[in-house]
Amino acid sequence: MALAAGTRVSSRALLRPWALLRGTTIRRTEPAAGSGDSARRFGTQRVLVEPDAAAGVAVMKFKNPPVNSLSLELLTEFIISLEKLENDKTFRGVILTSDCPRVFSAGLDLTEMCGKNPAHYAEYWKAVQELWLRLYLSNLVLIAAINGACPAGGCLISLTCDYRILADNPKYLIGLNETLLGIVAPFWFKDTLVNTIGHRASEQALQLGLLFLPAEALQVGLVDQVVPEDQVLSTALSVMARWMAIPDHARQLTKNMMRKTTVDRLVKQRDADIQNFVSFISRDSIQKSLQMYLEKLKQKKG
Repeated sequence: MALAAGTRVSSRALLRPWALLRGTTIRRTEPAAGSGDSARRFGTQRVLVEPDAAAGVAVMKFKNPPVNSLSLELLTEFIISLEKLENDKTFRGVILTSDCPRVFSAGLDLTEMCGKNPAHYAEYWKAVQELWLRLYLSNLVLIAAINGACPAGGCLISLTCDYRILADNPKYLIGLNETLLGIVAPFWFKDTLVNTIGHRASEQALQLGLLFLPAEALQVGLVDQVVPEDQVLSTALSVMARWMAIPDHARQLTKNMMRKTTVDRLVKQRDADIQNFVSFISRDSIQKSLQMYLEKLKQKKG
């Protein structure tokens, strides 16, 4: 969905995320009971940030109910909030989690890719690219506290993090399942998965659209820990302390060394990747497939 009816956002603006939401304010709320000003929350309609300046850590929560679909608005608001934390040198680490029960993120918002015009598809895909680019090379320590189902784009977000913790619940499946919807994961989704679980495991997972149970995800290396559901956030905070014990400069340079080649592939082909996405998603067969899937979802809700 567009940011406002009849409003187009230039591609240049996506590189300057504060320009995307003119008129949107970063709201502040009162700190939790018993906490100091350092814990004062801020956020937008779809992203809640709970900072702890004393610890140098912030918790970012997706709150786009019912399933945290990655709409254009959510992508934009998330990038804005992340940039705010990156520009504040108080913060060295961020924990990504969900404010919606039982789901981390259901992934890309299919309504953004169905029944719209090519200009909208291009705008949306550039925002998806921007989210991945900013997360994958972020200087912050990023930990995914996966407290719900995590398919497709939700899985991609978790894969950009430095460490992943998944709640031990058989309903909380994780994986890149795009082929089940007749969609092909782009090369940079593939590269991110290969960097995490290896080529052969990625080949099978992507072709079959596998969604892994927590124990399976741990075994294949898709996540680093599986813990009881009520311990996901506390475990993330404990792990964060270990990562933050490493000098930032050395850790950041190492992260850049490990990931920059993967990022450069997209940067060099970014426009072509957008064109490929628009061409693919505009096909009549793909549009019909998406429409059928969305109709099934409506029937389930009914």
